Amino acid sequence: MFKEIRLKNCIAAFFSGSILAFGLFNIHAQADITEGGTLGLTLLLEHWFAVSPAVSGFLLNALCYFIGWKTLGKSFIVYSAAATIGFSLSYRIFEMIGPLFAIESQLLAAILGAVFVGCGCGFAILAGGAPSGDDALAMSLSKVLKIGIEKVYLATDLAVLLLSLSYIPIGKILYSLLTVVLSGQIIGLIQKLKKTDQN
Repeated sequence: MFKEIRLKNCIAAFFSGSILAFGLFNIHAQADITEGGTLGLTLLLEHWFAVSPAVSGFLLNALCYFIGWKTLGKSFIVYSAAATIGFSLSYRIFEMIGPLFAIESQLLAAILGAVFVGCGCGFAILAGGAPSGDDALAMSLSKVLKIGIEKVYLATDLAVLLLSLSYIPIGKILYSLLTVVLSGQIIGLIQKLKKTDQN
């Protein structure tokens, strides 16, 4: 049933989730810079309901993967599960350790955070999965609604950022918008590297 699953891809996806968790906890969460999609929603739930992203991230992603199960394929689900577990376990470890550093500049936090988010998500996608349910949900909606996946990403990111205005000042939301755009570009660049290797 899962003969096509590769251990190295599972390991790569797992550690990609860890990269994402590092940036989300040590940079975005400390600087009150949120993300769009389920990543931003985990921070929103943490702020208003004190629900750890280690818990909410796992549950939200599981729901998204369940929705996309029939359209994404078995290998994608397995690699995504590895990335999600890597994210949740790593985030919990970072919570126990506490923040490793503080970044005073919101602009620097937005840029540096985007690098970790973009690389974490990008390398997980390169391995065949995704640490966030955003990817599974966006791919499913894109297929069902027959619209470009980039439009789905943009819509979900903007929705979460608008909700985040309930606890994050508009000035900081602008930094969040910057980090969402930059991380998306990094993911796109990593995807281009994959296509270049295949040619």
